[in-house]
Order: sequence, then C-alpha cells, then structure tokens
Amino acid sequence: MHLKTLTIKGFKSFASSTTLRLEPGITAVVGPNGSGKSNVVDALTWVMGEQGAKNLRGGSMADVIFAGAGSRPALGRAEVSLTIDNTDGALPIDYSEVTITRTLFRGGGSEYQINGTTCRLLDVQELLSDTGLGRQMHVIVGQGQLDAVLSATPEDRRGFIEEAAGVLKHRRRKERALRKLDSMAADLTRLTDLATELRRQLGPLARQAAVARRARSIQVEVRDATARLLADDVAQAQSLLEAGQADAGELERRREAAAAAERQARDRLAELAAVDASSGRRLERATTTWEELVGQARALTSLAEVAAERVRLLSQVRHAVHGTDPEELERRADSAAAQEAELADAVEAARSALSQASQERVDAEAADSSAEAALAALQRRLAEQRERVARAGGRVASARSRHEAAQVALDQARKSLEAASGRAQQARQALTEAGGERAARPEQPGTGTGPAGLSPEQAQALQAQAEHDQATQALAAARDAVAKATEARREAAADVATWTARRDTLALSLRAKDGTGALIEAAPSGLLGALAEWLRVERGWENAVAGLLGELAGAALMTDAASAHQALDLSREQDVGQVRLVLADGEVPAPAADAAPLLQAVATACPQALAARGLVTVLPSPGQEAPALAALLDRLLAGAVVVPGLDEAVALREAVPEAVVATRAGDVLAPGWVVGAGRGASSVLELTAAHEEAASEAEAAAEAETLAAGAVEQARAQEEAARQQVSQALVALRRADAEAARAAEEVARLASSARAATEEEGRAKRVLERAEGELATRTAELAAASAALSELEESGKDPADQETVLERARHERETAAATASQARAAETEARLTLRTAEERERSGRGRAQSLRATARREREARAQAERAESRRLASLRVATHVRDQATLAAQAAAASVTRAQEQRRHLEQERVQTIEAVNAVREEIDQHSRELSALTDAAHREEVARAEQRMRLEALGERALAELGMSLTDLVEEYGPHMPVPEVQAEEAAAVPDAAEDGADGQDGLAPGRSRAAGGAGEPVAAAPVAGRPFVRAEQEKRLARAQRDLARLGKVNPLALEEHAALEQRHQFLATQLDDLKRSRNDLLRIVEEIDARVLEVFSAAFRDTAAQFADVFDRLFPGGEGRLVLTDPSDLLATGVEIEARPAGKKVKRLSLLSGGERSLAAVALLVAIFKARPSPFYVMDEVEAALDDTNLGRLLEIFTELRESSQLIIITHQKRTMEVADALYGITMREGVTKAVSQRLAERG
Repeated sequence: MHLKTLTIKGFKSFASSTTLRLEPGITAVVGPNGSGKSNVVDALTWVMGEQGAKNLRGGSMADVIFAGAGSRPALGRAEVSLTIDNTDGALPIDYSEVTITRTLFRGGGSEYQINGTTCRLLDVQELLSDTGLGRQMHVIVGQGQLDAVLSATPEDRRGFIEEAAGVLKHRRRKERALRKLDSMAADLTRLTDLATELRRQLGPLARQAAVARRARSIQVEVRDATARLLADDVAQAQSLLEAGQADAGELERRREAAAAAERQARDRLAELAAVDASSGRRLERATTTWEELVGQARALTSLAEVAAERVRLLSQVRHAVHGTDPEELERRADSAAAQEAELADAVEAARSALSQASQERVDAEAADSSAEAALAALQRRLAEQRERVARAGGRVASARSRHEAAQVALDQARKSLEAASGRAQQARQALTEAGGERAARPEQPGTGTGPAGLSPEQAQALQAQAEHDQATQALAAARDAVAKATEARREAAADVATWTARRDTLALSLRAKDGTGALIEAAPSGLLGALAEWLRVERGWENAVAGLLGELAGAALMTDAASAHQALDLSREQDVGQVRLVLADGEVPAPAADAAPLLQAVATACPQALAARGLVTVLPSPGQEAPALAALLDRLLAGAVVVPGLDEAVALREAVPEAVVATRAGDVLAPGWVVGAGRGASSVLELTAAHEEAASEAEAAAEAETLAAGAVEQARAQEEAARQQVSQALVALRRADAEAARAAEEVARLASSARAATEEEGRAKRVLERAEGELATRTAELAAASAALSELEESGKDPADQETVLERARHERETAAATASQARAAETEARLTLRTAEERERSGRGRAQSLRATARREREARAQAERAESRRLASLRVATHVRDQATLAAQAAAASVTRAQEQRRHLEQERVQTIEAVNAVREEIDQHSRELSALTDAAHREEVARAEQRMRLEALGERALAELGMSLTDLVEEYGPHMPVPEVQAEEAAAVPDAAEDGADGQDGLAPGRSRAAGGAGEPVAAAPVAGRPFVRAEQEKRLARAQRDLARLGKVNPLALEEHAALEQRHQFLATQLDDLKRSRNDLLRIVEEIDARVLEVFSAAFRDTAAQFADVFDRLFPGGEGRLVLTDPSDLLATGVEIEARPAGKKVKRLSLLSGGERSLAAVALLVAIFKARPSPFYVMDEVEAALDDTNLGRLLEIFTELRESSQLIIITHQKRTMEVADALYGITMREGVTKAVSQRLAERG
C-alpha cells in the first residue's frame, strides 16, 4: 500500500488543479521559502480528516480555500483527492485503488467521498485506522511538530503509539458503547416509569368497564327521543322548502317582465347612439376646419407683423468706419523688406562658420572613439584569455567530481541490484509455496472465472451465501404467514366481540319487565323458561306470529299444572303483578273447529297468504314431546293466516270477513278487533330468534378464534425456527467470508510483494546500466577537459609585453579625448552666434508681409461695405411687398373663421339634444336594471334560503345517518310528528335505564294483543290496551333531557373500556418484555467494554514493548554512545498510563529533554517517531523539514534510517538539504508566481 496521487484544487495557494503522482520510495519536495511546500502536507492532513484549523495553520476552516491573489479571484470551494494503491489489501475495502475526496465550500458545507460515493468522516477514519492512521496523524510530521512531540504530555505520546498500533478504533468502539449505556439508562428509567404507570391505570379501567355496561340501557331512551326530535326538524325543513318553491315561481315571472322592458329600452338607446355618433363625426369635422382656419389666420397675421418689423429695420441707414490709407501701408512695407535682406546675409555667414566647427568636432570625436575602441579591444582580449584558462580549470575540477560521483553511484547500484535480486527471488518462492502463481500472473483478456477456477474458500463462501439467501427467503415467508395468521386472529376476535355483544344485548332485551319477567328471574320449581325459547318461527314472520299469540308470546313455560299453581302463589307473595303461564305437559285442549274450508277460501282470495300454524315449530322438552303445548298452538293459531303487508291484509279481510290476518310487521286484523304494531318495536319471538342467531355466530366465531390462535402459534414457531436457521446461516456465511478474505488477502499480499520485488529488481538493473554509461561518459569528459586546459596554458603570452602595449593604448586614448573636447567647445560658440543672427532675422522677417496684408484687408473692407448697402435696398423692397400681401390674406382668413364658428355652434346644439335623449333612455334602462337587480337579488335570497333548507336537510340526513343509521325517509315515516308516541307504564318507565335494544320500548303494554286463559280456557279475555299520544316537542325534549341527566349522573363513560383494559394489559406485558431486553442489552454492552479493555491492554502492551526496543536501538544510532529509553508513568494501570522519554547523549549526564540543545531535541523527537514507525510500520510517512536543524554528521545518520524505512514504507519529505535530495527517488519542485503554487516533478532515475 502506498500513496499514488494527490490532486489539489482551490486549497490554500493551489488555485489551479494540481496532481502530484507519488511513487514508492522517497519523494522529496523542494522549493524556495513561501512557495507552498508545506501546503502539500496540510492537504494530506486535511483530506484524511483533520478537523482543527490551527493544525492547518489557519484561524478557521474557511482559511484553507484559495483567497485570491494578483489577477486570480477567490474560489468558492477547496477540494483534495488522495488516491491510495491498495493492491496488497491493507485497507479493508474490495478495491485495488481507493480515492478519498474531501470538499469544503465557502458557505460552510463540506462532504467526504470514497471512490466517488458520499460518506461520513467516521467512515474515512475507520477505513484508515487499521493501517495505523488516526486522529493524532503521527505519520505526518509538520513544521514545528518535533518540539511538540517532545513537549507533549505522556498521555499524548501514548496516543501516538496507540494510533500506530490500531487501538483507536477499539477506543471509539468503547466510547460508542459507553454512550449507548448512558442513553440506555434513560430508556430503562423511562420504561420502568411507564410500567409503573400502566399498573396504576389498570384498576380504574376495570371500574370504567363496569360503568360502560350500565350506560348501555340509558342510551336507548336517548336514541328514541333524539330520533323523534330530529324527525320533527326534518318535517319543518321540508315544509319551509315547499313554501319557498311557490314564491320562487312568482319572482321569476316578474323578473322576466322587467328583463323584456330593459331590452326594449336598450334597443332605443342603440338607435340614439347611432344618431349621436353621426352628429359627433360632423361636429368633429367642423371643429377641425375651424381650428385649421384659426391657425392660418394667426399665421398670416404673424407674417404681416414680421414683414412690417423687417421693413422698419431695413429702412435704417448704417455709416461705415475706415482705417489707414492703403498706399501709406505699402510704402512702410517696402522699407521693412530692405532690412530683412541685410539680416539674411548675416545668418548665412554664421551658418558657414558653424558648419566648419562641426566638421572639426566630428573628426576629433572619431579619433577619440578609435583610440577608445582599440584600448577596449586590447583589454577584452586579455580578460578573455584569463577567463578561458579559469573555465578550463573549473571544467577539469567538475569533470573530476562527476567522475568520482559516477564511480560511487555504480558501486551503490551494484549493491542495490544484488539486494533486489535476493528479495525478488524470496518473494517469488513464497508466492509459489502459497499457490499464488495464478494471482501473480497478469490476467489475460477474455479469460473468465467460473466455478472451476474458485478456491475452496470461495466455493465454501458461495455455498454459505446460497444457504443464507434460502434461509432469508424462508424467514420472510414465515413472517408473512405470522402476519396473515395474526390478522385472521384479530378479525376472528373482532367477530367474537361483535356477536357476543349482540348476544348479551339481545339477552337483556328478552328480559320482560312485567310480572312474568319477574317470575322467570325468580326461577320457581317447574319453570322451563320463556315460551319464546321453545318456539321456532320461520325467519321473517316472528312479529306476525307474536301478534297472533298476543300476550301469550311473552308467557313462561311450566312443566305441569302443579308447578304453575306454585308459581302463581309465589307471584302473589312477591306482588310482581300479572303473570302469564303455559303448561308443557297438561291437559290437551280440545281441537279447534276444522279450519280447512276457511284456509281454502283464504288461499283462493290471496295466494300469498300462509297458514300461521305452519310457520311455528315446538322444540321438544327434555325427555318428552310436550303435546299439550302443540295442541294449544293449534287452537290459538287455528284459521289464522299471515300476509306480507297491510294492503294485502285489508283486501283479504274484505274477501273473507271471518279470517284472522296478521302482517309481517305484526299488525292483526280480526272480526271485531284490530291490533297495530308499534314502529321500530321488535317482538319477543323476533328478539329470541336474533338472540339464538347471535349465540350461534358467537360460538362459531370463538371456534374460529381458537383455530386462528393455534395458527398464529404455529406460524410463530415456524418463524422462530426460520430465524434460527438465518442466524446459523449468517454465522456460517461470515465464517466462510472471513476464510475466503484471509486466503485472498494472503495470496494478494504475496503476489503484490512478488510484483513489487520484480519491479524493484528491474529498476535496479536499469539504474546499474545507467550508472555504467554515466561513468564512461564522465571519464571521457575528464580527459577532454584536461587536454583543453594544457593547450590554453601554453598559448598564453608574456605578461610584461601585454602591460607595455596596454599603457601605450591608454596614452593615445587620453590625447584624442583632449582634442575632441576643444573641438566641441568651438562648435558650441559658433552655434550661439548663428542662433543670435537667426533670431534677429526672424523678428524682422514678417513685418513687410504684415503691412501689405493690412493694406489688402482695408481695401476689401471698403468694397464689402458698398455691397452690403446694395443688398439692404433690395431686401427693403421685398419686405414691403410681403407686408402688404400678408395683411390682405389675414383679413380674408378672419372672415372664413367667422363662418366656420357659426356652423360649429349649430352642430353642437344638435349634439346636446341627442345626448339629452340618450341620457333619458339610459335613466329608463337604469330604472329597469335596478328593478331587475332587486328581483334577481330577491330570487337569489330565496334560492339561498332554499339552499340553506336543503343544506339543513342534508346536515340532518348526515346526522340521522351518523347517529341513528337511518335515512330521512325512514326517519320521518317511523318517528315523524304524525306518529303517536307510545305511553310508557310506570314500572317500565322506571326500568327504561336497563333497556338494551335500540327502539325496544317494552313488548308488553306497548301494543294491544289477544290473550288466552293461562290454564288453557277457550274464551279470550280482552286486555286493556295502552294507547299512544300525539307528538309534543316540549315533552320529547324533556324526555331527552331526563335521559341525558341519567347518563350524566353516571359520570364520564368510556364505551371502549373493555377493549382499552385488554389493550393496556397487553401493553404492560410488552413493556415488561422490553424492560428485560434492555437489561440484557446493558449486560451485553458492559461485557463488550470489558472485552475492549482487554484487547487494548494486549495491543498496547505489545506495541509499547516493540516501540521501546526500537527507540533504544534508534537512539543509539542517532546518539552514538548515548542512552535513551521509554518508560511508563503508571505501569499498574496500562489503560491510562502515559509514556515518558529519557534521553542521555554521550558525554552528558542530563536526562531531562528540556536541557538538550535544539539539534539534540530534534534528533530525540525523530528517534521517538522512527521507533514508532519501525515498531508498527505505516504505509507512508510525511515529514516537513524535520532535518533542518541537523548538522552534516547527524543528517547522514538520519538519512541512513530514512533509507531503511524506504524498504517498507513510502516517504514524502519537505526539505532544503541537498543530501536529502540525493537519496530521494523522485523530486517535486514547488514554485509560486503571483501567489499561485505550481508543481514540477522529476524522477531522478530518468534524469540520471
């Protein structure tokens, strides 16, 4: 494993993307101070997870982003990518190359990536921890950190050793376990509190369940009263809605009439608008004509005024002013011209003298330059001769030095080749023994890897993976089965709860509230139960049969007459009221008259009619057939028939007047009397049938629940078995993966070592060949340089002759320089004379010309004045003519303006009349619009009112459906104000709170019926019916309030108390289980902490022993004759002990590090780091000018150790030392221009 590339972009001074390609061995990074060499070290530290800005030599983390320099603006982010060669598998990741990337944005955001995949800082740290890289970064030694290593606390030095030994990941694991323990303590306390709170809540919930059972009966009365009040609200809303429909028709007719009138008015408005538009266009044209005429009149008037003003101005005569006479000026010019000719002759004489002086100066300077050039050439020839001799001597010395260095390099290359060949042979032999020939050979294109090419460990891993996948699928199927079985059990439990509640509710409804019911509850001797329990009526006809049986439908069934007499005595003693008894085994009643002809007539009249006796079946009593009961039913139901509805019953009674007819709803029509069934009331027989059905369904649901519970248990057992199989398969898979990974890692390591050794051997051979060629080249260069030096030394002249020639040349140069100086002075004097003459000639040269120009201008001015006077007279004549014509045209335009004004005023009057008519029509339209708007608003208000009524009806419908489960139609039909309200007897009124069925107002006393003698006497006895009374809203409101007060007296009722109690109990059990799991998890974490401590002790002890031994050896090499060792500050506590350094150089008795010199302190710090490097090698080390304070001797010792470290690790050294550069395998030059760092690389082997 080694660092392969480092790519830096936007980090500190690296503004552009810079890639450093690093090779195994030693890489030296060189460059001037301040060029950014240490930024390379900071980039390596930062990309591997450094979080301290001070460790990166900054004040904040944002300082690492390029801040701008020169013309380069600041960047918005910094990014560093480090690629690591992982061919040997040192990093626990399945890649031969691993690229770690860190990006920081100026806004504060940052991210990490491993091979392009976003990850956490923790992932990067754990990936590097197994190679000895951690938070301490002991493998990266920056500037000034050597002294920090020495001044570090003993605990910090321990951290360096732990990091190199890979202990930090165990410490982080321990820290995570301790944090989990802390959070688990809070969870444990919370769960304990929750379990205590649940135990406290279980008692009150049980009491709430009892109150809920008592509240059921009172809710029946609330339902009935609510239904009647709600039905009354619906009836009132429907009445208001119908009334609103009639008003809406009248409003619509009035609105249509108003709309027709408005349309007629709008038609008239359209006609008037057309007329108004036409008159408007005529008025617009007249106005335009008038405006144009007014403008023309004003323009003509202005023109006449302007022309008059111009006539006035041109009538004024101007008198010209003249200067000097032109003839006098001409005479003055001729005199000035004569003076200019004399001055020109003087200038020509001075110019001739200057030309002669200049030629003499040029000749003197040429002689001086020749003398100077001769002297310089002589001096140059002498200096070049001496320089050639010196250069030749230097070339000889340099060639001799290079020859010696080439000889040393050749010897070193031969030794390196021998060592590399030995290592390569050992590596290939180890790879052959490990069976890794296939891994060592390069993979050929097109060769695939199939099962036949797998190692036994890989085949075992594939088989374990297949078994694990199969077990996982089985576990998923088992979990699905558990979920389905649990859902089936939940549904079955819900069915059991539903049918059980219905059964119990119906059982409560079957309890009669009269004397018969009290007698049944007393259970006297010989009581078989209620009569309804021994009768089975065909489904749907229970109310019809109950109506025919009348009060006997709710009678009690006794075994015989004796038990009946005893029951009567008991009822009198307890004063329970009237009782009705039927004998199961008594005297058989006389058969009724033959009803066949009557039934035949009924069948003829109504084919839908059925014989009532055929719908009833008597259940056998225990041990007998109860013939008396069957005969009694035959007599009671003889000739009675049932039909579906009341219309059929009325029609049948009209056809067969002597027939007794009952409807499905329970209405009975007989000769001389009629019994009507109450709305929503259920008969005893119907309730009994429903109760038996609910009991049967409850038993079936209980059986289904039992089966579902068994299925759940079976599915859970299968799930647990599958889970165990998955756990076993996972253990086997992990074991197989570990074996395969270990085998592959060993083969890869040996293969990588063999390849690396072979490559090193090849490099050593190439280095040897280059060293031999270099030695031959240097030998030839040395011979050539020595011959050239001898030739130059022989060709040199006598030094005395050279000095004589040089002195003569200097004398000639001085004479020529004096002559040139005199010539220059003479030239300067002649030049001054010429300048004086030229100035006098220039001052008089323009006077004659100026005088002649003045004379010429004067003549032109007098001619121009004459021409201006002629032009003035012509303009005056033109302006007078224009003034006269413009005055006449202005008068004609004024007349046209007057006529246009009259026409415009006439059109405006017509337009005003049209506008008044339009306004009148618009007012009429507005009146119709207001009327239409008022009618529309009224219609809208009516529609809103009707919508409100409809919304109220919808709300009432939703309320009826939500609270009562009934539609509005059914609600009004059954509970409307037209339906009488049944009168409740005093006893029943008192017992209403115990009722349990919706709409069950008590079977007895609420509906009239027929009665037979208890003993079976044949004559009917009329029972006093309890009539209903008309609906009164106030009474029903009081009734509802009374029932609500009864509920209020019970207090708060939880209708789901039973379910909540069961759920709470289940949750309490679940929390208890979780509490046990938490306690077991805490014990597991404590055991993990103990195991980690033991592992840390083992690893640190071994690492410290090896580091201490290496420190003593390295210290002895760096300080020959000295003594150094590492000691523990507290050997009794290896988990917390620190590490101290004792160092004593040769010849000194001091051991305190603070008393050592600067170089000795640096060497001691390097000794500690190198000891750690050797005891626990890391793939690479980075050192920033660690040898800067060392002298040449100590530097040589340190470089020997660096050379040894190169065999096992990669070294990156920031240095200024030439000797350090010489031992490096590659050089990186760092330069900076305009604040931006750039890098240049050079492999020394290639350069050499």
